[in-house]
Amino acid sequence: MALKENGIMDILNKGYKEAVEKAKNDILNDISLYMEESETKPAVNDYLESRERYLNQIWNLAWKSRTLQRMNRTEKIKFLGLRGIETEGASKKAINKMVEQELSGLKSFDMKSWIQDYFGETDERWNELFESVKLKKLKANYENIVIKDEALSILSSNKLYFYLKLRYKVANQLQKDIANVKGFNQAQFETLNDLLYWGYDVYQDDSVFDEYIYQNLIDTFVYETIYPFILSELPNQIINQYENLFKGSINHKLIRQLIGGNISEFQWEYESEIEQELIEDLIDVRNHPDEFDIQMPLYHTQHKERIEKREQKLEELRKQEEIKQKKLDDIFGVEYKTTVYSNTKYILHIGETNTGKTYQALNRLRIAASGIYLAPLRLLALEVYETLKNNGIACALKTGEEEKDIANATHYSCTIEMFTEKDEFDVMVIDEAQMIADKDRGFSWFRAINKARAREVHIIGSHNSKRMILNLLQGNDIEIHEYKRDIPLIVEKKPFKIEHTKAGDALIVFSRNKVLQTASKLERNGHKVSVIYGSMPPETRAKQIQRFINRETRVIVSTDAIGMGLNLPIRRVVFLENDKFDGTRRRLLTSQEVKQLAGRAGRKGIYNEGRVAFTDQIGLMKRLLNGEDRPISTFTIAPTQGVFERFKRYHSSFDQFFELWDEFKNPAGTTKAPLTQEKALYHLIRHEQIEGRMSITDLYGFLHLPFSANEESLVNQWLYNMKAIVDRRELREPLIKKDSLDELELSYKSVGLHLLFLYKLDRRSETVYWERVREEISSDAHNQLRKGVKKYQTKCRSCNKPLSWNYPFAICQSCYEESKRSRYYYKGWDI
Repeated sequence: MALKENGIMDILNKGYKEAVEKAKNDILNDISLYMEESETKPAVNDYLESRERYLNQIWNLAWKSRTLQRMNRTEKIKFLGLRGIETEGASKKAINKMVEQELSGLKSFDMKSWIQDYFGETDERWNELFESVKLKKLKANYENIVIKDEALSILSSNKLYFYLKLRYKVANQLQKDIANVKGFNQAQFETLNDLLYWGYDVYQDDSVFDEYIYQNLIDTFVYETIYPFILSELPNQIINQYENLFKGSINHKLIRQLIGGNISEFQWEYESEIEQELIEDLIDVRNHPDEFDIQMPLYHTQHKERIEKREQKLEELRKQEEIKQKKLDDIFGVEYKTTVYSNTKYILHIGETNTGKTYQALNRLRIAASGIYLAPLRLLALEVYETLKNNGIACALKTGEEEKDIANATHYSCTIEMFTEKDEFDVMVIDEAQMIADKDRGFSWFRAINKARAREVHIIGSHNSKRMILNLLQGNDIEIHEYKRDIPLIVEKKPFKIEHTKAGDALIVFSRNKVLQTASKLERNGHKVSVIYGSMPPETRAKQIQRFINRETRVIVSTDAIGMGLNLPIRRVVFLENDKFDGTRRRLLTSQEVKQLAGRAGRKGIYNEGRVAFTDQIGLMKRLLNGEDRPISTFTIAPTQGVFERFKRYHSSFDQFFELWDEFKNPAGTTKAPLTQEKALYHLIRHEQIEGRMSITDLYGFLHLPFSANEESLVNQWLYNMKAIVDRRELREPLIKKDSLDELELSYKSVGLHLLFLYKLDRRSETVYWERVREEISSDAHNQLRKGVKKYQTKCRSCNKPLSWNYPFAICQSCYEESKRSRYYYKGWDI
């Protein structure tokens, strides 16, 4: 297509002229490079034969680059339009690519003919070019070999001379700065680096001790002293030879070009060395003449003394570090070594959820003369307590928030944190041992396994915990039972929709809000629903579960709280979400998490198969379900009473304890508990009477109480009670509100915290009343869920507008758009 548009034709013509000139220059440069690589003078035809295929490339590059530079975006689009090419929606990069393609072959220039015409038949220009290239090459070799080597030799042999000259200049500047400061205290600063870094903060005067002044001093010294010195020391023979051969002189610029990088390296070394100079040494420098023979021995003497002082300091630091490491090892190290008892037999029950492993271990516990069950959850401890009690076994309960003692108890059902190593049993059962990897609670499982005192210790865990447990028990009598599902687990091929919900389904989401939203939707659709989530009172959870078991409800909506220890008649587990927020980020479920939850489907004796459904990513989730778990490779360690007993020999403050805990290097295969709650609570009472009046062990017990420390009202309750204990006042009674489910759950937690304090203070007679109050709150919460879940409506946090049951965000789209506009206007953007 002809380009009739005059504007475009002008651009192409001007671009062509510039491209021709650029191509000619590029060719001459290429010929020069070709000649440099040749030992003897080549002929024009030699070049053309060697480079012919590159000539068109040189032209095309020159033509495209010069023409593209002349066109703006509008002109490029117009050019492409004249060529019949549509550009709507094309990116800048795509448009440039299309223009380049269209320019190819549009204009040409016969490079070969131009070369032949330019150099002609006499080869005069060709010979002149070759001679100039040869001379240029000879010059470059002379500069890079003869002059550079000599300059480097001068630089290296005078390295100390330059430094001492620079040192004297810095000492001069330092003397001026000190003279301009009233009350200069030399003892405040050891080195020049200290003075330049902290001087302004101390004297609040930016006219002295300015690091930029010292940096400029060094730069000027290099330019005005080192370069001229090297020029002056070059042998006359080299200077004269260079002038005769190349009709030029060796100057500052050439020296910088040849060894500028080497001089910069020397400068960096000088800067580093001068910063480490002692202030007292630099002051002393000015007391001696600026003569090399005087300054050199002074420098060597000062440098030797400085090195000796540094070595003494390092030796002191090494000794302090050795003492600290011994202290750390004494306080912490011995606590985390495996010390299992040799007369104990360990029986491992390894398998996924719903394989009967817990049932087998509890059977052994039932027939034992004495025993203890250690659970991850209060609800499970309650369940086993009730089961043993119903079997006529004298069983006591201990969960931290609740204790049910009976006379002559032979068995105990406890949460894992209640384990103490002083008691001995015939049988011990440690449930959900894969929790050893939990960053906050994992150490309780390690301690129970490590310090167990029983003839038989039954450890129940998933496949990914097997290797870790075997490593901990290495060298002991171990018996392993591995369990597999008797009932097949089938993954449904079609994506699940809420309308597909049937009796026996357990729908899984990962927040309380989502549980209630989904349950409300199902109730409105005619389903009877039980709900389970982590912050629900355990008694309420037990009642919700019992309703499902009794078929008063036909569907469960739950968080992953359902995945641990609860045996329910679930036909199908449905994942409404495939990812969860783990406290720091939202992430995809792990293989173990998928298996733990999916394994609840297909209760043996009720169903012939278990089914699993997903709303999306079915292939990925199926691979996670069927894939091999990543073995647990680390477990968490945390402070113990033994640690605090040893810590008391050295210190008494929790500031020091947390500092040492952070410095303690945990053994291989372990991670340290972050102690986030303990540090946050301690910060509230730091330096108050509480710390002085309690032993460090007792205080840690209160810092470590298991309550929701992210609830402000509970933290305030904790703080008030801590002060009340010290002031010998009554504890604050829990504030109980019952107007909503949220208030009931917070009231339940408040009573639970109150009970924790009562048990800690051994005021057991008062616990009976408050346990009854807590049961009433739990019943109220259960009734609220029974009657009110259908009415539950999520609303926009900003405008209170009702949101759909599956809306994924806390604010509606309108409020989100409004907040986004506000942010833009705040930044001064007009949208």
